[in-house]
Amino acid sequence: MYKLTIPEGYASKLSLRETEIAIKELKDFFEMTLAAALRLMRVSAPLFVFPESGLNDNLSGVERPVAFDIKYQEGRVVEVVHSLAKWKRHALARYGISPGSGLYADMNAIRRDEMTDNIHSLYVDQWDWELSIQPEQRTKEFLESIVRRIYAVFLQTQEYIVSRHPTLDRLLREDLVFITTQELFDEYPNLTSSERESQICREFGSVFLTQIGGKLASGERHDGRAPDYDDWSLNGDLLFDYPPLGRALELSSMGIRVDQQALLRQLDEAGCPERAQLPFQRELLEGKLPLSIGGGIGQSRLCMLYLQKAHIGEVQASVWPEEMIALCEAGGITLL
Repeated sequence: MYKLTIPEGYASKLSLRETEIAIKELKDFFEMTLAAALRLMRVSAPLFVFPESGLNDNLSGVERPVAFDIKYQEGRVVEVVHSLAKWKRHALARYGISPGSGLYADMNAIRRDEMTDNIHSLYVDQWDWELSIQPEQRTKEFLESIVRRIYAVFLQTQEYIVSRHPTLDRLLREDLVFITTQELFDEYPNLTSSERESQICREFGSVFLTQIGGKLASGERHDGRAPDYDDWSLNGDLLFDYPPLGRALELSSMGIRVDQQALLRQLDEAGCPERAQLPFQRELLEGKLPLSIGGGIGQSRLCMLYLQKAHIGEVQASVWPEEMIALCEAGGITLL
């Protein structure tokens, strides 16, 4: 199954060759600027992990990981990562990174159950970052300070890429608005979660939507989050108004990670307290892992945003339904 939007009169602002050049420029500039802003060192990261390690990201809990057996390790199976949310915290401890510094890695994943459309692909590429913090920094104010530093990197990147390719427009506004999922629901109670996000972004441009994963007063959840990495009271998504598609575009999910109390509370709320016995979770409960804040920033979506593309397939090579390929070609969308 898939969904597809073809913007009326769409034409790419860059040629195919210019697009490939701009993708490289964007990724190099953003990566180096982000690393400097948050004091991050680059590390190597796994493409797959053993499921029994507890290191893979559950996402919303229903997605099936891609798994395969290892020929020369009889009976052993590994899973392609969904993200590095848990692995990064383990890596902070392994590399001995002290509070105030952190690490980042290029994350590549396969999400086989994704419903492909203009912004979703089976292939996911992002920068996964993690910053070691002190106990007193597990606050809303500290979360917002990190978000503002990251948003400043987005604004710097906008100026850089427009200077390199003047045909591109500046889509990002200077100001960033913070709002909770409950406040957003109260503002637009008759809209769906995705419709609420698009509406608030049309109004304010750039939005950090906080407190994702727990139940709203209505009993529903704005969106799913695994219970064993983000603290649902101290996390959020960075959203941008995206006129080419007339909707909100999520570029990043991030949050202050669970401590012992938050982990147990969220495992219980999610109905999976048994996960506390997995190796990663046991290490956390035993105080062997550092407190941290971290997140992921989508590389292809970032390129979509700045290059004003109508389809994520214009900035990454993946596979698509044959009908989608034909419709894109007819609509002036050149897939890589």
